Amino acid sequence: MGTRSQAQRDAITVEIGYALVTAVFLAGVLFCLAAAPVLVFDLEGSAARGTLIAAGAVAGLGFAFRTARVLWRFNAATPGRPDPGAPEH
Repeated sequence: MGTRSQAQRDAITVEIGYALVTAVFLAGVLFCLAAAPVLVFDLEGSAARGTLIAAGAVAGLGFAFRTARVLWRFNAATPGRPDPGAPEH
C-alpha cells in the first residue's frame, strides 16, 4: 500500500468530512420530502408511522449512496489510479 504524505492524509480527511456533511444534508432533505405527506395529508396512526419509517429508510440509503459516491470518486481521482469516468482513447 505504501506510505502517504501528510498532504495526502489531509486530503483524505477533508474528503471524508465533505462526504459526511453533504450526505447528512442530502439525508435531511430526503427525509423531509419523504415524510411531507404526514404533515400535508394529516396522516395518523399506522399510516404516519409507516411513512416515517419509509422516509428514514430513504434518508439512510441516500446518506450511504452519497458517502460512497464521493469517496469512490476521490479514490479514483488520486494520482496513479485510472479514472473510471474518463473516456477511453
